Amino acid sequence: MSTLARARCTLGAHPSALDTALAAAVLVCMVAGSFVDPHGPEGVSWGLRTPDALSLALMTVGAAALAFRRRAPLVVLGVTGCVSVVESITGEPRAPVVMSAVIALFTVAATTDRPTTWRVGLLTMTLLTGAAMLAGPLPWYAQENLAVFAWTGIGATAGDAVRSRRAFVQAIRDRAEKAERTREEEARRRVAEERLRIARDLHDVVAHHIALVNVQAGVASHVMDKRPDQAKQALAHVREASRSALDELRATVGLLRQSGDPEAPTEPAPGLARLDELVGTFHHAGLHVEVARADQGTELPAAVDLAAYRIIQEALTNVRKHAGQQAKAEVSVVRVGPNIEVTVLDDGTGEGDAADASADSGGHGLLGMRERVTAVRGTLTTGPRYGGGFRVHAILPVRSRTDAAEDPV
Repeated sequence: MSTLARARCTLGAHPSALDTALAAAVLVCMVAGSFVDPHGPEGVSWGLRTPDALSLALMTVGAAALAFRRRAPLVVLGVTGCVSVVESITGEPRAPVVMSAVIALFTVAATTDRPTTWRVGLLTMTLLTGAAMLAGPLPWYAQENLAVFAWTGIGATAGDAVRSRRAFVQAIRDRAEKAERTREEEARRRVAEERLRIARDLHDVVAHHIALVNVQAGVASHVMDKRPDQAKQALAHVREASRSALDELRATVGLLRQSGDPEAPTEPAPGLARLDELVGTFHHAGLHVEVARADQGTELPAAVDLAAYRIIQEALTNVRKHAGQQAKAEVSVVRVGPNIEVTVLDDGTGEGDAADASADSGGHGLLGMRERVTAVRGTLTTGPRYGGGFRVHAILPVRSRTDAAEDPV
């Protein structure tokens, strides 16, 4: 860092020292200017004239007042204005005491609002210029008198420009800080939404596969002694279901990996393209499921496709857990206008049907389905069927809101 830069940093950290240095510099300039003879035989020249004691005292008072310009700018302007008027009336020859008033007016304009600057600036210019024109021995239109008007106007204008620039810079900083806070809040909101989505996926995966493992393990235990071949087949299904559960858990939890972590998941999220595979796992568990589809050629957004798959998975898991051993389920996926309708029906007649899922598990299954449907701006209807059983009906938009907004009119 250069010497000048270090000096600016030091003075910026100590404003009182900066004001004192400015006051001393202004006093030196006024004293030096008082030796200039503006009416020499060859124009403005250095002369041997010396200001009188009153002028020196007024210059000292005006410069000393500038040391307090940040604390009381209006008071300092009043003091420097008064000594400038007195110098204009009594000074012979005149000394440039008005320099201190110009600095004080600049400070007022830089630290107050624009209306105050206009009022104070006009009053100061009028008083100082009027005193110089009326009380001085020179003609009222002399260059020195017009210079008083010009310099006071420049001081007010420069101060107002400095204040405007400070306000502009502060506004930019405020907007930048607000934008940063907004980005942080948006990032936190998206993280929360992502965690909720991952939690739903984990719930769906674990509930589905654990239910299948539980059923197949019960079958194997029941037929172990009498039909070992069937028990062996049930255990194979247990192994397959557990391996599938681990794979899906690995893929789901893999979404939480940070950049640079090894073995990031590459398998796409499940969707309706894997519906037959999903139904097959329930067939192996002993649940009879019929599937009817009328959505051929329909391309769904990834979020809608995943939501439809998870809704069917959760509904069938609830049927297997709560609808009884002899229950049957029907799954239909139908394209209806701009929506796709997913329906899962069962005819469960056991003591616990799918409607009791809320009581057994705190309602997380149905709640998870409802949250998924709400996330893609769809609707979900659940409830018992007339004559027994349970019904899950979801209406999901074929296109997301973003896709619809991008279509040309």
